[in-house]
Amino acid sequence: MKLFHLAATALVVVATTHITHAQTMSYGPSITLEMAKKAAAPAIAEARKNNWLMAVAIVDPAGDLVYFEKMDETQVASTVIAIDKARSAARLKRPTKALQDALTATPDGIRLLALTGAVPVDGGVPLVVGGRIIGAIGASGGTSAQDGQVAAAGVAALK
Repeated sequence: MKLFHLAATALVVVATTHITHAQTMSYGPSITLEMAKKAAAPAIAEARKNNWLMAVAIVDPAGDLVYFEKMDETQVASTVIAIDKARSAARLKRPTKALQDALTATPDGIRLLALTGAVPVDGGVPLVVGGRIIGAIGASGGTSAQDGQVAAAGVAALK
């Protein structure tokens, strides 16, 4: 039982540290269409490489859609979910995985579900250039971890 409490405490510390750092980041200029396409292409390539059917959304810092791509036969719900993940990551200045971890770290984490627009599922990641958030990417269609992997491929393209 002590090990469980120690692990839960460690998760809260990690999630809180990540969330606190995110709050200090500032927004930059909006991502351009060219940059959005540059981020989406490797995300879609990662999904294809793994035979995952995905939708990928790129939003500006306000969470408004800049670019969207959906692979053929991707489940219909993934269209909205990808956009929602990207919007959540941009507006809350943190990866949706941080919200997922905070939600499950303690019973108190359930309060995240009351935040309008918070999507506590991996797959949404802010896009940061020069230390400033210029938008975010959201991926949906696979498991939480697969969505996160696809989004990470898009993030890497802008580094």
